Amino acid sequence: MTKKVLFTVTSHGELGNTGKPTGYYLSEVTHPWSVVSRFFEIDVVSPKGGKPPVDGFDLTDPINKKYWEDPAWQKKMDNTLTPAQVDPSAYAAIFYAGGHGAMWDFPDDKGLAAIAEAIYRNGGIVSAVCHGPAGLVNLKREDGKYLVDGRNFVCFTNEEETLNGTEHIVPFMLQTALEGRGGIFKGGKPWSDTVVADGRLLTGQNPMSALSLGKKLAELLQKA
Repeated sequence: MTKKVLFTVTSHGELGNTGKPTGYYLSEVTHPWSVVSRFFEIDVVSPKGGKPPVDGFDLTDPINKKYWEDPAWQKKMDNTLTPAQVDPSAYAAIFYAGGHGAMWDFPDDKGLAAIAEAIYRNGGIVSAVCHGPAGLVNLKREDGKYLVDGRNFVCFTNEEETLNGTEHIVPFMLQTALEGRGGIFKGGKPWSDTVVADGRLLTGQNPMSALSLGKKLAELLQKA
């Protein structure tokens, strides 16, 4: 049986102390899904399981609208797995979707980290877009080094965070944190469609990069 792809979304729904909601960014799930699902079955996990909070809710986006109104997709998203329910050996790749919520619960979730590290050890791909790379901050390779150490990567940039007015709201600056783990930042201009592949590490910069990341992930998986 062909291995599956594991999409990962945040369970965190509060934007710091602002009183504003956040969650996973809808198009950062639907856009990659629209490509990857043509070739692979997708499961969805979140730190707490169940129905995750959603942000970037834009149904004028035709891909968002297609999936949001699809009962089968909605059922899967309303019933996300917990990390304890996931068998890493079933997956060829893990994908961390963004949305600001990921900044609070992805980095220190040991269950998600164990899954991602196992998939990588098994020869699989670790991928993430926008704030999804928050899930990479504490990931380690078998040699004990951080997964991003010496690897090219991109994420929601410090410049984009500042332009977005959220640089003092997020618990840390993602670009800075990953650079601090030894990652080599390869960001594009603000809001550009930028995807960086370095071996079995695949990252995208922002929501505008989500579809391109999905295409690249599908391409890499079909070559594997």
